[in-house]
Amino acid sequence: MTARTGDNELDDNIRQWLKWDKNEITKREIEGLVKAKDVNKLRVLLTSRMKFGTAGIRGNMGAGFAQMNDLTIIQTGQGQAAYMLRSCPNLKERGIVIGHDARHNSERWANLVAAIFINLGVKVYLFSRIVPTPFVPYSVLNLGCDAGIMVTASHNPKNDNGYKVYWDNGAQIISPHDKGIQACILENLTPLASSWDATLPKTSPLRVDPLQQIMESYYRDILSLALHKSTNVNSPLKFTYTAMHGVGYNYVVEAYKAFGFNPPIPVKEQVEPDPEFPTVKFPNPEEGKSALDLAMATADAHGSTVIIANDPDADRLAIAEKQSCGTWKVFSGNEMGALFGWWLWTCYKEKYPDSPASDVWMISSTVSTMVLRSIAKKEGFHHADTLTGFKWMANETVKLQKQGKVVLLAFEESIGFMCGCRVLDKDGISAAVVMSEMATQLAYKGISITQQLDNIYKIYGYHITNNSYYICHDQTVIDAMFQRIRDYEGTGSHPKACGKYEIKNIRDLTTGYDNNQPDNKPILPVDPKSHMITFTFTNGCVATIRTSGTEPKIKYYAEICADPSNGQDRSAVEAELNDLVTSMVTRFFQPERNNLIARSN
Repeated sequence: MTARTGDNELDDNIRQWLKWDKNEITKREIEGLVKAKDVNKLRVLLTSRMKFGTAGIRGNMGAGFAQMNDLTIIQTGQGQAAYMLRSCPNLKERGIVIGHDARHNSERWANLVAAIFINLGVKVYLFSRIVPTPFVPYSVLNLGCDAGIMVTASHNPKNDNGYKVYWDNGAQIISPHDKGIQACILENLTPLASSWDATLPKTSPLRVDPLQQIMESYYRDILSLALHKSTNVNSPLKFTYTAMHGVGYNYVVEAYKAFGFNPPIPVKEQVEPDPEFPTVKFPNPEEGKSALDLAMATADAHGSTVIIANDPDADRLAIAEKQSCGTWKVFSGNEMGALFGWWLWTCYKEKYPDSPASDVWMISSTVSTMVLRSIAKKEGFHHADTLTGFKWMANETVKLQKQGKVVLLAFEESIGFMCGCRVLDKDGISAAVVMSEMATQLAYKGISITQQLDNIYKIYGYHITNNSYYICHDQTVIDAMFQRIRDYEGTGSHPKACGKYEIKNIRDLTTGYDNNQPDNKPILPVDPKSHMITFTFTNGCVATIRTSGTEPKIKYYAEICADPSNGQDRSAVEAELNDLVTSMVTRFFQPERNNLIARSN
């Protein structure tokens, strides 16, 4: 098929795609667009490429260099393999581990990538069935591999998929590896004929299935997080579990068994893997009640008062608790961070009463609640904050471990929790059983999860948050919005106030500005390719607005802390925070002007 669109670059890309693509479905999709002379769509799909973002690539599945498909997966795999051959002298012996979730194409793409490495003589630990994402970083450390790859789009919509990379330290890749892999992808775009053989891993002696070994080792290792196994079997609570049509159920059942619990009550409509996610609009328990309706109905039918929910790749955890008035409370990620922080510190003191608090650390992302900092300050251990994303928190953990420090918890407000250091990434499986053990021990004392959260706030301060997002698919609109904030009302600088709320400090991690530092340069790393601005107000509120690395969202996070010992009224402080957020959305986001889509509740 000859393409003549009048755009030489586009015509070259069309010819290149039709020459390289061996998948009849995506090849026919491009041929159809050529026949229909849909130049605009062809330009979108073929004149830009996906780039490594949050430790890999993630996007819509479909034809073209700008989407996830067989060809772009092969190009990515070839690029990573080339980079690793340069960077890892013992790659062939140490090998690489590959896992996948239950989404469309995930298994095929895991096999295609495995074939690329096998053809280069590299040992490949390829899981024989779907696994939770945290199994891959765990396996990297357990098996002593040079890297790990997980084919997943986590909690994204059903048409998305992704490719996530871990390095030999068990953490998601950061610079220079992400830049190195991206450069090698561009140097290895031509697909080798052997790279299309998805059947090769089934017969190659270089392929090893690590499933049984990792299952045994993982559940043995997470027992280090269990302090009350002997009493868990008689838990007064009934737990209801939803896998959100993902991989989690069988793995959570094994975790409950390891901790001494009876199995949780499954949400039958959502317990089996289904890439269509038929019962939810978004397969993300972070969405709250709209994603947990079936779980609540199941729990009510069985007299269960606690819901445990994983996202489809089981790296995130959400919980909900039945209130005495009959309604359900879905805990935010920040509230769960407070609970995990209190519980893991309590367990550590009980297990190691003579260990100095000065050796202990907890970590959270800079957009998460600062409740861990408050707990650390009062209890004598240390707290660190990092850029958003577990790639930063995990690598900070590695650094602290090398110094002989103990990291009990890392978390981010988007319901990601790393309990301990056996897995250097968020892990919804281990977090589920740790939370269940905490809830059980509280129940023995007649205390609900909600009541304990209030107890924590009474001791460490009411950390009140207001987080949400808007959806925008037009990058030019997003860029213009942030540029307007940086040149607020034509002043050439950031705003001095947001309505009646005066701004004290501004940190812009896109441009590298922080007027709270002596040299006006931020301590945290700067990334000019993503937008992130933090405002500190004179009333004590801290608010951050940023773009997402994996979704078309503009997010905001706002927090203020009320000290009950000073007689501060929580409801009044909460009302002030909500008013400030409304002012920020109106003045900075301008949803109507920018045609932003509000989060659906």
